[in-house]
Amino acid sequence: MEQKSGKILIVDDNEDLLKAAKMHLKRHFSQVDVEKNPEAIPALMNNEDYDVILLDMNFTKDVSSGSEGYYWLERILQLDPSAVVVLITAYGDIQMAVKAIKAGATDFVVKPWENEKLLATLYSAMRLRESRDVIENLKIKNHEINQVLNDRYSEIIGQSSAMQKIFQTIDRVAKTDANVLILGENGTGKELIARAIHRNSSRKNENFASVDLGSITETLFESELFGHKKGSFTDAKEDRAGRFEMANHGTLFLDEIGNLSMPLQAKLLTVLQNRKVSRVGSNKDTPIDFRLICATNMPLYDMVKENRFRQDLLYRINTIEIEIPPLRERFEDIPLLANHFLKHYAVKYDKPVTKISEGAMSRMHKHPWPGNIRELQHALERAIILSATSVLQPEDFNFTPSSGKEDGQLSLDQYNLEEVEKLLIRKVLKKYNGNITQAASELGLTRSSLYRRLEKYGL
Repeated sequence: MEQKSGKILIVDDNEDLLKAAKMHLKRHFSQVDVEKNPEAIPALMNNEDYDVILLDMNFTKDVSSGSEGYYWLERILQLDPSAVVVLITAYGDIQMAVKAIKAGATDFVVKPWENEKLLATLYSAMRLRESRDVIENLKIKNHEINQVLNDRYSEIIGQSSAMQKIFQTIDRVAKTDANVLILGENGTGKELIARAIHRNSSRKNENFASVDLGSITETLFESELFGHKKGSFTDAKEDRAGRFEMANHGTLFLDEIGNLSMPLQAKLLTVLQNRKVSRVGSNKDTPIDFRLICATNMPLYDMVKENRFRQDLLYRINTIEIEIPPLRERFEDIPLLANHFLKHYAVKYDKPVTKISEGAMSRMHKHPWPGNIRELQHALERAIILSATSVLQPEDFNFTPSSGKEDGQLSLDQYNLEEVEKLLIRKVLKKYNGNITQAASELGLTRSSLYRRLEKYGL
């Protein structure tokens, strides 16, 4: 036996109609409540979350203006903006019902109705309610995730002149709805910049919808961004809102936009021009209003010359450009970033690590950081996990000194004098299995001199 679902409320002053409707509908829905007095609607809605409300247009005898229906429709939508209301009307009042739909009603049924038509209308209304609930839940979840991210990265860390200029640009740009293009290598923090713009904008209380275009296949592009209707393709088991709809009234962040193929660029450009989307499997256009921020690590201007990126799309998205310098060009920010990650991961992993030694910091300054801030973050996380002391040392970081070197060979570009000495002593001690006399002899030191160095370096 098929499991019944759906909660229906019928509000009408005709007792015979209520009895007949309840008798018919209770065979198809899990709960059917009936009420003669519309004054009871607020209390009923407070106690139950109805999927569909069937509402009569007129309750007072000999009144046919529909004003009562309009009034209670407005009250219902005030109590629950996502409520789905189907109006009950007489044949001669269809024009009035159409007017009510414009005011927020979902549909109408004409009495006396045909049972099959009534059922079809209610099932359609239920699917609409489910779709609205899905969108709302997605928005809530997305908002919660964004809150976590925004709290964690409430400020972008940087004291270099390059970062100060970026902060100034964010302040000026955030207050507008101008499209922003963020350029920078992988790991430089492009999404953090995008979130900072959103957080300081008039849309900060709405959704920040992020899309990694580099991970979306061409076949999923339309479904992911535009949404789809149930049954529009094999795996479309329910209606689903796309990222454009989720970003409505908020900010849409398109990461790795340089990875889009030319056909997909054309589809994206059409949406940006028209500000309307149509779900896959639907002919209905939905107006959308969002602030657009894009990011890429690819040379878009060169790609335009090579006919790999549309010039009209580039000019559509780059009203304001923000270029984030790589970490190797702002070494003065390394101590701030390193100590930020130190505090975070020391708490996360409950490790008593409180400081980064001068030697370790010097070593970090000499590393080129091809992975930028993300690489620095992972280096600190690993160092803290593996560290056995409260102060991080150079050896806690496993940077490869230089490619193509033989094992044990040192690169002076990566180490200072003390670090070279320390590494050499450790290597010689390992060679002689900790024998101080033999190690001192090979190093050209006295035993007492070697002991002093061992104490100095904590070996």
